[in-house]
Amino acid sequence: MLTSNRFAAIDIGSNAVRLLLSEVFETQNGPYFRKISLIRMPIRMGRDAFIHKKISKDNAERLLNTIQGFKSLVNAYRPLNFRACATSAMRESSNGSKIKKRIREQTGVDIQIISGKEEAKIIFANNPWSHLVDGRAWLFIDVGGGSTEITIHSSGKTVSRSFEIGTIRLLEDLVKKDHWKEMKSWIQRHTRSFFNIDAIGSGGNINKIIKLAKCSDDKTITLAKMKKVRTNLNFFSFDDRITKLGLKPDRVDVIMPAMKIYMSVMKWGGIRGISVPQIGLADGLVRIMYRDYIRSRTNRMDRAGKKSPASPSRKRRTRSTKNRSAPDACRL
Repeated sequence: MLTSNRFAAIDIGSNAVRLLLSEVFETQNGPYFRKISLIRMPIRMGRDAFIHKKISKDNAERLLNTIQGFKSLVNAYRPLNFRACATSAMRESSNGSKIKKRIREQTGVDIQIISGKEEAKIIFANNPWSHLVDGRAWLFIDVGGGSTEITIHSSGKTVSRSFEIGTIRLLEDLVKKDHWKEMKSWIQRHTRSFFNIDAIGSGGNINKIIKLAKCSDDKTITLAKMKKVRTNLNFFSFDDRITKLGLKPDRVDVIMPAMKIYMSVMKWGGIRGISVPQIGLADGLVRIMYRDYIRSRTNRMDRAGKKSPASPSRKRRTRSTKNRSAPDACRL
């Protein structure tokens, strides 16, 4: 019988707030992470934060009510550990700390307002690089409403950067040419030495984009196919994107800016395709909590003079990624 532990995480983003209920099973091949439930509440705080530098009373109240509801679900789920993090919208609003304090006092949930660098590290935690193919370079990209986090990994070395280029900022015309030049320069500087580089994408928009592309493996989308998705979307009105394509109302206007960011990164990094494992910040929080739990459990056993249970061996994935980035990986 497999042993398992439950964890919960809340991701307070610029376009929505998400609650992830997860269970981790310990197997001989390593931990197996399973999403039990993912609940999303659309609250566009980014527009408040990036334009007015302050979250409105209405959105602050909606956030409080959402966290209160999520806390009730977390209590019913009874996880081993639980964390809540807020990103750029709360980070850049003048009343972010005040809202955080009010939520803590009324719900007991202590929200961590994290920096862009911390956000990149948490998202990076989703990818145990020991499971990736040796000898290759990997670029991890997460596009949010307020920022884009990029991590590049190769030969055991990792560099990360958070850029103030996000879907809501683009919608509100808050991204200047210098922001794009900065991102382009950084990507080209850190990828020019690689002959091949693979990419892993996260975020609600890339998950929807790959579904619209009707990818054959439902996990990888090429630059060419993403361009076709963009062209096809231009033929649909906002209303038709909701009723005929199944986009969420708060996804309709941000999906095009998201594609602009993804395609720019792919072009500048010489990337042919992006793998989409459908993970995000909340998943990274769960993985960090699980690793902290394992470390704490091992330390307790060591102090008690007991032999720690052998860590489940992790089989290195050696499956070639060549086919994943082939031009015919998706169909429209």
